[in-house]
Amino acid sequence: MSFMELVKKRYSVRSYKPDPVEKEKLEMVLEAARLAPTAANRQPITFIVVRTEGRKAELSRIYGRAFFTEAPLVICVCYTPKKAWTRSDGKCYGEVDATIAMDHLIMAATELGLGTCWIAAFDPKAAREVLGLPDDVEPVAFTTLGYPADKAVSKNRKPLSELVRYENW
Repeated sequence: MSFMELVKKRYSVRSYKPDPVEKEKLEMVLEAARLAPTAANRQPITFIVVRTEGRKAELSRIYGRAFFTEAPLVICVCYTPKKAWTRSDGKCYGEVDATIAMDHLIMAATELGLGTCWIAAFDPKAAREVLGLPDDVEPVAFTTLGYPADKAVSKNRKPLSELVRYENW
């Protein structure tokens, strides 16, 4: 499958089969995330892989939609600001690094026939408590991971003419 075919195939899965994700496939998507570029190659990111079985009530505190705990796995990407590269004006790139790595993970999952759904609308306080995050670690996003039980719906995307400018604003 070409990269463009992969991009077009990826969608936000909101219904999952109960089938477990094979260890080999989980390791492949995590390896894709590990290989993602990070600013100054600092790699200030950490992925927390959580099996949902037996943890549905506490995980629902993080994000209350049913599909979140229907998937066999949820993964949280975090970063440690003091480990991240910071630009001269003070802009920390740890969150950017985390999102690039999460995108690599999601695309690798799609290639392997797995479904994901990028979740940013989570409760950060609940995430800290449930995952036992240290104070110096920032949760950025979650994704579900499992085999889709639904079908892709058409994506509504703006045309390039609304998103791209050449030479200046």
